[in-house]
Amino acid sequence: MLYREALNKALDEVMRIDESVVTLGEDVGLYGGSFRVTEGLVEKYGEKRVIDTPIAELSIVGNAVGMAIGGLRPVAEIMTGNFSLLAFDQIINHMAKLHYMSNGKLVLPMVVRFPQGVSRQLAAQHSESYEQMLSAVAGLRVLSVCDVNYAYHALKYAILSNDPFIFIEHELLYNKKGEVNFEETLNPFKARMVKEGSDITIVSYLKMVDDVMLAVPAIEKELGCSCEVIDLCSLNPIDYETLRKSIEKTSRLIMVEEDHKTGGFGAQIISWAAEEMFYALDAAPLRLAGEDVPIPYNRTLELASIPTPQSITESVIAWGRKNDV
Repeated sequence: MLYREALNKALDEVMRIDESVVTLGEDVGLYGGSFRVTEGLVEKYGEKRVIDTPIAELSIVGNAVGMAIGGLRPVAEIMTGNFSLLAFDQIINHMAKLHYMSNGKLVLPMVVRFPQGVSRQLAAQHSESYEQMLSAVAGLRVLSVCDVNYAYHALKYAILSNDPFIFIEHELLYNKKGEVNFEETLNPFKARMVKEGSDITIVSYLKMVDDVMLAVPAIEKELGCSCEVIDLCSLNPIDYETLRKSIEKTSRLIMVEEDHKTGGFGAQIISWAAEEMFYALDAAPLRLAGEDVPIPYNRTLELASIPTPQSITESVIAWGRKNDV
């Protein structure tokens, strides 16, 4: 099924088995969601459980916080990651902190989900990535979704959990096809081994995982090496144990992310490796990330501002030759 269909099915199933689950956001009801993730749900569950809201992100998340405190399990949709900035007060000061500040008396079983990242010429105000800020907030669980099977299982897990979750999708993945194993019990906090290898560990998340996989054949052919590719899946908490085992095997680390390089999430992975895995590394880690510019509208400049399969291939090959891979 498609990525968006997997998300829709997850929502549908939990809404069917648990009447406390509601979803709210701009156009989630009659329109079926900007990316069709909530398509058909209002016909099944009505407008009291599939709630169209005004264009007011602070209100959307604030209402979801109140719903969660009151005993519901709200899933709040923000149309795009950039718009989540308007709700950061509710996300950071309330959603993330009320359980702790109430000494555990308040429970917030809620999910805020949104797509982010560079799509196709949506310009700077609709193309940013904010996982580096959200994953640094104590009290939040942050998941990033690349795989179709993971999308289905992780969203169900997040909705049925009693913790507050940020659920990050990517605008260019909604029509991605993949198999879903409905019988599987998936741990959403465990990194996904996309490809096993022996010489280089390449870590990524969201759409960059697919771009890395497009680059790997040329990298392996040119360098005569074997790449291991890991999808982080969870950005808070991070599955460091899977990364540790891989680096102990390959002795080399590359981090690929779409976000701007300065202050980007990948710096957390590199700094952890420098602190914890220094003596296991045979070369300085490489981090490939977006340029430190607002995302341009022009398509040529837009592609130049982020890693692409071609630029990943070229950068890794140059790094590999320099480090005798």
